[in-house]
Amino acid sequence: MGIVVLAVASLIALTTLLHYEVLSRVDALLPGLRTPRRSKLLVVMFAVFLAHALQIALYGFTLYGLQRGGLGHLTASGQADLGASLYFSAETFTSLGFGDLVPVGPLRLLAGVEALNGLVLIGWSASYAYLAMERFWREARPSDDR
Repeated sequence: MGIVVLAVASLIALTTLLHYEVLSRVDALLPGLRTPRRSKLLVVMFAVFLAHALQIALYGFTLYGLQRGGLGHLTASGQADLGASLYFSAETFTSLGFGDLVPVGPLRLLAGVEALNGLVLIGWSASYAYLAMERFWREARPSDDR
């Protein structure tokens, strides 16, 4: 169980740092882009999507490695399967909830934390996208001198 706790703590740190770096770099890049505001919003959305895909992959590969190490498995597969691990990670991270694959053993902790971590990071992404959109709209409006 200690290895799973260490993996969970590491994943929280890695995914948070990854998310911060992606949003930070996008934020620095946006003002210099000489494209329409709509295109800038697409840059934000693609960057956020890429960040979440990488975070899901981190969880999926960790889940796969922990299964290979004998620290649990996913039902329906019974053995370590990278495709199933990535699929399970995607549905857990996005808080869709698991159904056809269920973690057994210490992996349950990883699944619970991944759902919470995904919820927080997706919320962060939505907040950033809203702020970026608001900034683009503000730049588009002529200033009021009231």
